[in-house]
Amino acid sequence: MDTVFRDVRVIDGSGCASYRADVALSGGRIAAIHRETDSGPRPGAARVVEGHGLALSPGFIDMHAHSDLALLRDPGHEAKAAQGVTLEVLGQDGLSYAPVDDRTLAEVRAQITGWNGGAPGDDSIDFSWRTVGGYLDRLDHGFDGQGIAVNAAYLIPQGTVRMLALGWDDRAATPDELARMRQLVAEGLEQGAVGMSSGLTYTPGMYASDTELTELCRVVARYDGYYCPHHRSYGAGALQAYEEMLALTREAGCALHLAHATMNFGVNEGRAPELLALLDDALDAGADLTLDTYPYTPGCTTLVAMLPSWASEGGPGVILARLRDDATAARIRHVMEVEGADGCHGVPIDWDTIEISGVSHPALADHVGKTVARSAAERGEEPWHTARRLLIEDRLGATILQHVGHEDNVRRIMRHRVHTGGSDGILQGDKPHPRAYGTFPQYLGKYVRELGVLSLEECVAHLTGRPAARLRLPDRGLVHEGYRADLVLFDPETVAAGSTFAAPRTLPTGIPHVLIDGRFVMEDGRRTSVLAGRAVRRTPGRS
Repeated sequence: MDTVFRDVRVIDGSGCASYRADVALSGGRIAAIHRETDSGPRPGAARVVEGHGLALSPGFIDMHAHSDLALLRDPGHEAKAAQGVTLEVLGQDGLSYAPVDDRTLAEVRAQITGWNGGAPGDDSIDFSWRTVGGYLDRLDHGFDGQGIAVNAAYLIPQGTVRMLALGWDDRAATPDELARMRQLVAEGLEQGAVGMSSGLTYTPGMYASDTELTELCRVVARYDGYYCPHHRSYGAGALQAYEEMLALTREAGCALHLAHATMNFGVNEGRAPELLALLDDALDAGADLTLDTYPYTPGCTTLVAMLPSWASEGGPGVILARLRDDATAARIRHVMEVEGADGCHGVPIDWDTIEISGVSHPALADHVGKTVARSAAERGEEPWHTARRLLIEDRLGATILQHVGHEDNVRRIMRHRVHTGGSDGILQGDKPHPRAYGTFPQYLGKYVRELGVLSLEECVAHLTGRPAARLRLPDRGLVHEGYRADLVLFDPETVAAGSTFAAPRTLPTGIPHVLIDGRFVMEDGRRTSVLAGRAVRRTPGRS
């Protein structure tokens, strides 16, 4: 045996009661579990780690991550490794970097630089891939062939696929264009993607009709993948948006995973029970359905995402041209402040809720940590003028926190029987959302130990076994003999998120050891040099 964890509290990821045991590892897998009630000799190993009141669980699975470039830029990746995350699901919200051609790659790099960096001209990453398989190969190679910090799975981004097949036009796809999109989705699934994502408040993915999305979901279903939509509204019309996703995946026969399943803005305060009743009805009718949330009330995205979709048609260059034109900018302002832009979920924007969390250009750093309303007041101008100028001068790179959530909704949704955890963590910016560094210890510390919203066993199942089942990974997500030794050793009495809105990059406490394939990624609370992460490809069976 390589390592034995002696006398630990095993929380196995199934939701069942915990138990005390010795857990032995060999060759990157769990070789033996000797419960305290078992007879016979206890396992020995070259290295023995004493439990001392610690809990051993499967590694946490981040079902909604924005580390698509961070994993290739930062070998330490402590933001996730220190939380106990051993697997991240990338390619979220319909926008990522494969499949692409040269034109599409340049456009998507410009569009989501606020999420991931990597703007055109940034040479910190060699964008040598063009296919999903090529990107997964690049993750496997990692740093000097040694791999990456944590494992990663990938969703085919529907918005990028649409961009590649027909550009930025707000129109229906032709039959040939739809056939091309279906082919791109099939190729990505054959190359190892686990499903498809959408960002239906982001251009150009939001221009897809339900008919188009259903046809793509039929392809996903054929390969036994799942559809993960950021749907058309989390504000006005949120319930209708959830119903839309349930209906089209039911029509397509496709599994559905609802991304950051929240009910935000004043119009949805106290309405989580309505959403949960809708989901329960679908589950009772046979839907293959899961969801993820982060344990915080504010959201996080880019400032440009708040614009009406018609203002974003044509891509980043055209957006900037519209913002520079006074007449067009006045139209944009009216829609945002009076009517409620689709980019802001149909709700008139409240500049007091929009906090600038990051900018691309250092000269604009004075905006960071302030709401648009406050930054505007300091400059003696109206908030729209500040926002417009920031969008132009930062070339659409500014990221925001949007303070529009409700704590009661957050707690009710996280209790649901198909809930999983996802950080939605954007690592860019001087003041990122603390969820990027704190989601998983926040669940264990605040919502389990302090508030009792979930039991420890139930919460661990939400973060491990349940997401592994959604990803259809046969040997991850549980502490069972023969499973991969992707494990977290943590102290249930002290585990806590260190990150706060004031200090968002603070690492958590109470998580001394994290292992991937039996190798210590975190040891005694410090990041090791181990790069044990790889691309996790699911080999889909065509049905």
